[in-house]
Amino acid sequence: MGTGTAAEPDTALPVQARLLAVASALFAERGFAQTSVQDIVEHAGVTKGAMYHYYSSKDDLLQEIYTRLLVLQSERLAEIAARPLPAAERLRAAAADVVVTTLDHLDDAVVSMRSMHMLPENRQATVRADRRRYHERFRALVEEGQRTGELRSDVSADLVVHQFFGGIHHLGTWYRPEGELRPEEIGATFADLLLRGLTDR
Repeated sequence: MGTGTAAEPDTALPVQARLLAVASALFAERGFAQTSVQDIVEHAGVTKGAMYHYYSSKDDLLQEIYTRLLVLQSERLAEIAARPLPAAERLRAAAADVVVTTLDHLDDAVVSMRSMHMLPENRQATVRADRRRYHERFRALVEEGQRTGELRSDVSADLVVHQFFGGIHHLGTWYRPEGELRPEEIGATFADLLLRGLTDR
């Protein structure tokens, strides 16, 4: 589940950022449908008028929660992909990074994975297109490594991406911030398992 920060919002945050933080925590904890606008504004310590100044609906909040995590991860992937390193090393770094950023923003990730289907169809289409572009950029690293001979070419790059991100989508079901494993350790392990599967024959 998420980190559950909605109960004690950071009042030092600007109102817009506070609303997003509270909405993300509540959506992760209770679910999107079970969270009302009144719940959000009460936990954020603001009025409905203040919320509607920034967001016209819960849908706006939900889409913004998804977008901010994907923008962060997309920017980091672009930077990693541009490094002057072998494709396999860049793939390892990208794999570890997406795990770490997911765990560092776990409420956003949980909400994205569980509630995006509740957006109107036109917004869902935008969300799916954004995510597809990220996956295609990640898959391109796999394909590059296959072309250069660094990675196995006898497996489908699409299947590799689906299998890897399937594991990431389940992080919110078992990861606990207070547990023994740190995000960096989990990211390194995920990346190692991915690369071993693509190099061992």
